[in-house]
Amino acid sequence: MVKVVFDERFYSVYSSDPAAAPGRLECIVNELRGEFEFTSCSPASESDVLLAHSSGHLEKVKSLADVYPIALLAVGGAIKAAEIALGGEPAFALIRPPGHHASRDYAWGFCYFNNIAIAVLKMLELKRIRKALIVDFDLHFGDGTANIFSRHLNVQYFHMPYGPRDRQISELKMFLERQGEYDLLAISAGFDRHEDDWGKMLKTEDYYEIGRILRAFSMSNCGGKVFAVLEGGYNHVVLGKNVKAFLEGLKK
Repeated sequence: MVKVVFDERFYSVYSSDPAAAPGRLECIVNELRGEFEFTSCSPASESDVLLAHSSGHLEKVKSLADVYPIALLAVGGAIKAAEIALGGEPAFALIRPPGHHASRDYAWGFCYFNNIAIAVLKMLELKRIRKALIVDFDLHFGDGTANIFSRHLNVQYFHMPYGPRDRQISELKMFLERQGEYDLLAISAGFDRHEDDWGKMLKTEDYYEIGRILRAFSMSNCGGKVFAVLEGGYNHVVLGKNVKAFLEGLKK
């Protein structure tokens, strides 16, 4: 069973961007509640943030009074999901703000701190892992994640290519077939490729298939250690259904 890391403080509307829109997380919780086990999280520390970001960037985000507390909580949620995964259960961090556009010194695209990068770096710092693979199926390339790990030999970042929906899935499979062993699979789970979202590409059942493929890879190549964090996805009518489909696949 996939554990869902969540805190009701994520409901807060901390800015005017689409990731912070009212109702965005409610529509997901409504689909998942009763189907998955929820667990809470605590804010990350500044030292956690500094694993991936400069002190200058930390201070910039700290100056945003409405954003900073929720951004620290999002990082804490990603770290909690990674810890659950290393304990042997798949986990999904239902968090915001998203993070994959946050580099060491700057951020854009509704992001502030790079949640998934910090979580992976934290597990490396604690020596709980030696190698990690990050797979990103958000509509947008996670430039922040790619930048942070560009010279890191033990962490590989892969963004699922664009194209017809069947080709996207097949290229994900082909990439994974070429991979060796990792200690942890981390997933930037963005749902804005959906046919009713910004990308106009994937159907809801495709997210189930992506989850199933990634779960199978984690079992064969990562000892079953896998976690995901929420990135994009902005159509509240379909977002919860897409997240649920992905998690149903991830738990198989």
